[in-house]
Amino acid sequence: MVVKEKIGIVVSDKMTNTRIVAVSDRVIHKRYRKVITRTKRYAVHDSKFNSSIGDKVLIREIAPLSKTKNWLVTKVID
Repeated sequence: MVVKEKIGIVVSDKMTNTRIVAVSDRVIHKRYRKVITRTKRYAVHDSKFNSSIGDKVLIREIAPLSKTKNWLVTKVID
């Protein structure tokens, strides 16, 4: 099975061991053929507390840790 990885920006670090990461994706509208940017927010596990708001991070999918959290911070990209 292929491991899913995404790059996003940390937008919240208020919770313990959890970060909210916004991942932007550019897609083409089916009817109008215009490029639009869609942003999705993921709850990401970060037990080492090595990321903060504004950091660019690489995240990967893992087995669910809670109801909404099934991503893990792999590394902080500077």
